[in-house]
Amino acid sequence: MLMKAIGRYKLLITAALLTMLLQVGAALWQPSFMKSILSVMANMSLSTSDKIDKVSGYGVALIGIAVIGLIGSVLNTLAAAKIAQSVSADLREMTFRKIQTFSYEDIEKYQSANLVVRMTNDITQVQTLLMMAFQILIRIPLLFVGAFVLSIITMPQLWWIIIVMVVLIVMVTGLSMRSMGPHFGAFQHLMDRINAIARDNLRGARVVKSFVQEKSQAEKFDKESDDLLGHNLAVGYTFATMIPAFTVISQLAIFVAIWLISTNITQSASYAQDQLGGIMTFIQYMMQIMFAIIMGGMVSMFASRGFVSIGRINEVLNTKTSMTFITEDSEDLDGSVDFDHVSFAYPNDETPTLKDISFHIEPGQMVGIVGATGAGKSTLAQLIPRLFDPTEGTVEVGGKDLRTVSKLTLKNTISIVLQKAILFSGTIAGNLKQGNANATDADMDRAAKIAQAAEFIDRLPQRYDAEVEERANNFSGGQKQRLSITRGVIKKPKVLILDDSTSALDAHSEKLVQDAFNRELKGTTTIIIAQKISSVVHADTILVLDEGRLVAQGNHHELVETSDVYRKIYDTQKAKED
Repeated sequence: MLMKAIGRYKLLITAALLTMLLQVGAALWQPSFMKSILSVMANMSLSTSDKIDKVSGYGVALIGIAVIGLIGSVLNTLAAAKIAQSVSADLREMTFRKIQTFSYEDIEKYQSANLVVRMTNDITQVQTLLMMAFQILIRIPLLFVGAFVLSIITMPQLWWIIIVMVVLIVMVTGLSMRSMGPHFGAFQHLMDRINAIARDNLRGARVVKSFVQEKSQAEKFDKESDDLLGHNLAVGYTFATMIPAFTVISQLAIFVAIWLISTNITQSASYAQDQLGGIMTFIQYMMQIMFAIIMGGMVSMFASRGFVSIGRINEVLNTKTSMTFITEDSEDLDGSVDFDHVSFAYPNDETPTLKDISFHIEPGQMVGIVGATGAGKSTLAQLIPRLFDPTEGTVEVGGKDLRTVSKLTLKNTISIVLQKAILFSGTIAGNLKQGNANATDADMDRAAKIAQAAEFIDRLPQRYDAEVEERANNFSGGQKQRLSITRGVIKKPKVLILDDSTSALDAHSEKLVQDAFNRELKGTTTIIIAQKISSVVHADTILVLDEGRLVAQGNHHELVETSDVYRKIYDTQKAKED
């Protein structure tokens, strides 16, 4: 996936490589002029004026080469930055779009905090890697090979010093990277953990403060943070020994080279002149070789984290979505709902949540679903809009197996309002238009009146353009639920599912909502999941769940007479009311 994203910027990549070659060429060319300058200075047969003229010419050439190298460096940095920023933006978009195709099962597999870290921290690591790749990584082997070849050409008798220096530096680098490698893999896992703790703490700030859990939360965060610090320090300590080791090796190599040349420099004036210029050029090439290896070691440390991040991003992008849609065509389905021997178990859960459930709902019926906590009511509701697929059996809407209809058909046919009202930052209109992107003010007015949200929306100066803060903190629980119901009914669905979505409303407001449903949604199949019998007492049919099984169905009066489970729930709630 990374190569596919990089392949879109061939022109920029070409520019980055060409400007890098310009840099490397300038860097390798400069030492040869130093040899010429020193040879001129040591030439006793030249007059002072001739020496000045020749050295001045070489000096101008050196400045010209330096300018060329500087221009290449600036252009290379601009191209590398553009590539890194563009590719990381593309990867971020690709990852986000891929996550949008995930089912609930896929999201639970990764967990939301983990996915957020992959889209932010991991992609930042890849961005850094790309920046280094087009600035340093590719330049290092070119500089190394070029300096290695030119150093041997300059002083062929000292070839073995270069070999020994390279071997020693590579050994130190290899041992260092081997010790640092395991720590890089731990970084991202610990970042996931720290992100999850911080997210949960901020989301649950009220719970933390009400139970005075600040100290325990801080201790939990400190533990993960200290683990991350330990890994960072281990890498830092290892890295701190690398540079001194490289310096010692290179200085020893320089000492040996100068000592060997100095023992023979008195042979003749011409020999001394040649060796004096050669040894300085040789040392410069040695420094370039050492620089290339040191930079390679430094970059490899960061690159290791980048490659780990690439693997984590590819894991998301290559994930085969557990839920697929075989068609894109839109169909017009009626509001009938059928469960045919449906069983369902959550991923990694051996105990089924729903067991062999079968029932039929006619179009336009109002159906209630009741049962004790954990009976499987919400799970059953989530199978109807195909948030999950059943483990066994089939779920049909309008006589069609949900696995054979398109996502667009599901969107146009079914709407679900969850118990936990989730609104997004923005405006009221922006949230309502998630249910119907083409909704007009008249559509929003109609839906708001049905959900009894108009009474507080009309009091807002900006009405539908009023701001919705983060997590809708500027609205009460009841207001958030009514806005969620408004969003659910605005597209006039054939099937409307209300998953205990009036639990935050007072009895009067709930009654007004129910009356509006009966009046305005006569042709809509309405499925109400409720904890309170009073919320479904007027339903055409009530389904009673107990421990994942459908144990009874019928209207309120029939169930009071025939179902022990229903009558127990009803008597308990009636006693509380009395």
